[in-house]
Amino acid sequence: MAIKHFLQFKDFSRDEHQYVFERTRWIKDQFKSYQKYWPLTDRTLVMIFEKASTRTRLSFEAGVQQLGGSAIYLNTRDSQLGRGEPVEDAAQVISRMSDIVMIRTFEQEIIERFAANSRVPVINGLTNEYHPCQILADIFTYIEHRGCIQGKTVAWVGDANNMCNTWLQAAEVLDFKVHVSTPPGYELNPALIAGVDASRYAVFGDPMDACRGADLVTTDVWTSMGYEAENEERMKAFADWCVDAEMMAVADPKAVFMHCLPAHRGEEVTAEVIDGPQSVVWDEAENRLHVQKALMEYLLLGRLKV
Repeated sequence: MAIKHFLQFKDFSRDEHQYVFERTRWIKDQFKSYQKYWPLTDRTLVMIFEKASTRTRLSFEAGVQQLGGSAIYLNTRDSQLGRGEPVEDAAQVISRMSDIVMIRTFEQEIIERFAANSRVPVINGLTNEYHPCQILADIFTYIEHRGCIQGKTVAWVGDANNMCNTWLQAAEVLDFKVHVSTPPGYELNPALIAGVDASRYAVFGDPMDACRGADLVTTDVWTSMGYEAENEERMKAFADWCVDAEMMAVADPKAVFMHCLPAHRGEEVTAEVIDGPQSVVWDEAENRLHVQKALMEYLLLGRLKV
């Protein structure tokens, strides 16, 4: 089977995403019923971290082990990658000693260069530009709670960051719409959403308008990793972009709230919302585990009939 990577959400077709969602449901059911399922016996996942992580490391490491494989953790500070070894050289060596690689780093260019020189599948665990595994989990969570996302409206409130960029790619692939509301100066970067038809999203100056009638309301921290120097400035700029009960009240009555975590209550979301009845953030966090198991299975074994 030809090597396939998952570096951006758009790397998979709608049909491939639907397959991964179906496999996620099946794999999660096996997990919940304590059924042993080890399709990745003797397979090794290498996890390369340049950015700190809780959910990404836990979900990938636990996930591959639950599928019968093993995981190796590499931090760039503790490896030759942190001492100037070319990404291309590291990819050649690491991919000869493992079966699949997950990278959580800064620039998308780094992961693209690694994948271009890898002999095994590479997964984007997060870059400054995109976060496809998180959106995979978010959409599966929506499907679990509300059914098909096709034709629905997602409201994005906050920074036009890697999460927002990936939501827009997902809207193009899976046929739904995104309402985007960002503070002035933190708007969408057209270069990062190239290929997304303008009909897939609408931009709103007022976050209340973005949330109006939405089926899913979601946000992220105001200051992402790597932008800590801008924190004080961002606190002021984003003050009116806190998802609160009023925003949720103008969304569809069946709307759910999501957040990729970690969250700062009182900043990008109120405690009333994230801890309220419309919030599905804990299911969303858990589903990182299940969708990534389905993703690794697909990248290594292709389509299965079970």
